[in-house]
Amino acid sequence: MKQKKMGLSSKIFIGLILGLLTGLILYSLRKNFSDSKTVMYLVDDVSINFIFALIGGIFINAIKMMIVPLVFVSLTLGAASIGDIKKLGRIGGKTIGFYLVTTAIAITIAILIATVVQPGIGTSIELAGEGAYTAAEAPPLAKVFTDMVPSNPINAMASGNMLQIIVFALLTGTGLTILGDKTQKIKDLFEEANTLILKLVEMIMLIAPIGVFALIAKTMATLGWDLMPKLIAYMLCVVGALAIHALVTYQGFLYVFTKLNPIRFFKNFLPAMTVAFSTASSSATLPVTIETAEKRLGVSSKIASFCLPLGATVNMDGTAIMQGVATVFIAQLYGIDLGLMDFVTVILTATLASIGTAGVPGVGLLMLSMVLVQVGLPVEGIAIIIGIDRILDMCRTAINITGDAVCTLIVAKSEGELDEKVYYELNDNEKKDIA
Repeated sequence: MKQKKMGLSSKIFIGLILGLLTGLILYSLRKNFSDSKTVMYLVDDVSINFIFALIGGIFINAIKMMIVPLVFVSLTLGAASIGDIKKLGRIGGKTIGFYLVTTAIAITIAILIATVVQPGIGTSIELAGEGAYTAAEAPPLAKVFTDMVPSNPINAMASGNMLQIIVFALLTGTGLTILGDKTQKIKDLFEEANTLILKLVEMIMLIAPIGVFALIAKTMATLGWDLMPKLIAYMLCVVGALAIHALVTYQGFLYVFTKLNPIRFFKNFLPAMTVAFSTASSSATLPVTIETAEKRLGVSSKIASFCLPLGATVNMDGTAIMQGVATVFIAQLYGIDLGLMDFVTVILTATLASIGTAGVPGVGLLMLSMVLVQVGLPVEGIAIIIGIDRILDMCRTAINITGDAVCTLIVAKSEGELDEKVYYELNDNEKKDIA
């Protein structure tokens, strides 16, 4: 019998555990043998500041290396794949509008919860390099929006200005959509480039377990047990924000625009949510999501086949929530104060970036690093949360497809493409389980 290969998430988790144990051992040695020059040399100079710093630094730089090409190519493709602008009409506008609005709401909820709960306060992690972080004076709001449009897109890519790159990518993709078959060769080139970039991401993620081991070991060797309560608080903040978004935001929109029973929605949609939770992939769950929407929610095939695949690519509210909480959490861990304009930047960046979040392992991590870079936070902070991200990934995927379904119901209702008899009349005993 062929032995099943260990998945990337399992390897990262093992790397996390080994990093925790190694870091705690080194922390104990530093604490108990602080008078021994030999021990301190081996622990501080050799282990922490050379081996762990070298491996962790290579991993972080490899992640940073992929941010700009991934965002530009994937976002351009996402916009170009929408199709004929005129044909989209009302349905396209409603769908994309809903997804962008709810994503902005999601990350706002996340930032508010993390700001109030303050999961990272009380543990100070020193920044690498000389000097402390000093926040720049917040620019006027008008300048923030003006600066989103790049005067030189090449310079924006070279300097890593994510908002400008996102805007340029969306404009490029829209232009490709309008030109249609005239630019088919350019679209093919972008598709091939996207395939290459995603393969590079997969290659980089192969060393993620080692990188996580080194980064978390370095962190724990410095902080010891002080970080554990903070990680638990971080997890609770993310799960709490996800629950609020699912129960308040989504069901509020559903009731206001359709008057449908929210409780009935969850009963009908549970099979798809279960699959999403177990697979942690919106794309892998898509066939079940479409079948559930048609057979249990009463959505027409025409609406379901348009809104749900688009949502699997564009609607990443759960990921946006993670990015919002993680950004505030990491800022608090490093003792960095984020101003109002920083929060506005996070909301805009994460909302627009959600359009290009591809369904491969590690891309959520890259998107978070993009947000951190945009507001000047250390990307190294990702190592602290990556080990527990698998559990949160399962939760946020279930929330992602819930938003897809709510949007589909709202669009179907407004277009007269919803069979409410299917939504209400079939009871649980009459409904067939969807595999």
